[in-house]
Amino acid sequence: MKPTILLILGLLLSACAAGKGGEAGGSVEVAQAALRGGAPQIALRAAASLLADDPNNAQALLVQGDALTALGRLGQAEWSYRAVLSRTQRPVGAWIGLGRCLLASNPADAEIQFLEAVRREPRNAAALNDLGVARDLLRRHAEAQSAYRRALAADPEMTGAQVNLALSLAMSGRMAEAEHLMRPYGSDNNASSKLRHDLAAVLAMGGDRAEAARILSADLTPHQVSQALAAYMAARDTGAVDTPPVTGP
Repeated sequence: MKPTILLILGLLLSACAAGKGGEAGGSVEVAQAALRGGAPQIALRAAASLLADDPNNAQALLVQGDALTALGRLGQAEWSYRAVLSRTQRPVGAWIGLGRCLLASNPADAEIQFLEAVRREPRNAAALNDLGVARDLLRRHAEAQSAYRRALAADPEMTGAQVNLALSLAMSGRMAEAEHLMRPYGSDNNASSKLRHDLAAVLAMGGDRAEAARILSADLTPHQVSQALAAYMAARDTGAVDTPPVTGP
């Protein structure tokens, strides 16, 4: 069972561009374009083709890691990022990618990777946002909220940081602030199911189970709604949001 806030493995991580540093050849550019277009398999093939001729190409290894992460193959992705970091040129994206691979299993180690990325690029919104996620998983919510606010200062339009801030506020008992932040996203007519479910999480943690259940019922079976509500209530008590596998990103 993964923390809801780990939807960075879906939405939050999808905002990650290929790493910076080094010169990108045509194949790397193709791979990066495929990633941006939501085609990680194509990106993976393009990176593999380049690595067959140049196994030490850090940019190709970084794109390979990003593609493997998008495909959920985190063990292989971790190897790619560590291979990048073993080289002289170490783009910030490699620390971010490695941290994301470690979030579910070792958030303390993930935090170290994000801190290094932020040390190198203090206004990197993606690294700051992911740093907040790691700290929320460690139940250090005040520090997590500080990281999210720094991410939003660097990129005021970053929806992932806004949503994660709302969830973090809810987990730390600041329900009114959390709902105020989450309402515009979750109640919009064009809101994704993920955003609606995040709004439901905030409402459930604030005690409005009926409204949360109504929102969830648009996408889930009654049994799945019950599972989700139980997870959200556990989050209120433990400070770490768990989402049942049935909900998904």
